[in-house]
Amino acid sequence: MGNEGVIAVEKALALLDCFRPGDNSLTLTALAQASGYHKTTVYRLMNSLERMHYAVRHDDGTYGLGPRLLYLGKLYEQSFHLASVVQPELHQLAQETGESASWYVIEGGQRLCLFRAEATEGLRHSRLPGTTYPLDHSAIGQVLRYWGLNEPVFSEAPLLPLYTSGARDPHTAAYALPVFGVSDKLVAALALTGPSSRLTEARRNEGVANAMYRAAARLSVRLGASPHFCTVRYGEGMVATGE
Repeated sequence: MGNEGVIAVEKALALLDCFRPGDNSLTLTALAQASGYHKTTVYRLMNSLERMHYAVRHDDGTYGLGPRLLYLGKLYEQSFHLASVVQPELHQLAQETGESASWYVIEGGQRLCLFRAEATEGLRHSRLPGTTYPLDHSAIGQVLRYWGLNEPVFSEAPLLPLYTSGARDPHTAAYALPVFGVSDKLVAALALTGPSSRLTEARRNEGVANAMYRAAARLSVRLGASPHFCTVRYGEGMVATGE
């Protein structure tokens, strides 16, 4: 029951997702091509969106986004608190894996730990939120440099989540994934850290990778990344089910 929905509503919202930054207007043909829907279906749905002010039809027959979306965006902006979105995901990830989960951003040419949830049991790799480190060759640093600064860190597509051991501390290992937001741009690096004796690369296939992909997909969608982009980046199952 929980996965049921209204197809027409989903199609209408999918049409709104066809708009990208810089798209002031799109033709009926462009919307049909981007969505994969027949022109007749697009026409009917856009008429409904226009009546509800979620879309506007220009004099030349092209369509643009409507003022109602700005109103909803402002409501969301006012109610949005990053910590309330990120921290529960970190706690869940730490609970699922038994390792410390962190949220890193680029700040002043370094990587800054904004949020953290500690391991639930055993030896902990503890770092307080607000701690800064260099943008080094650790998994976290490489994710931020590659997706955030467009540095040529990798010679070929890396295996994600990225794993390093001993990059900064000989006794510490880390997994890291990029998290995206509005305009499908990097927002942060989602990381798991722990003792290298316990957080090994072999654990990638023991649930660690999937747990991180699920968390990164949920966070990216919540932070404004397009569902299509998240599906390509993290996998259809991770995004579509929200699991």
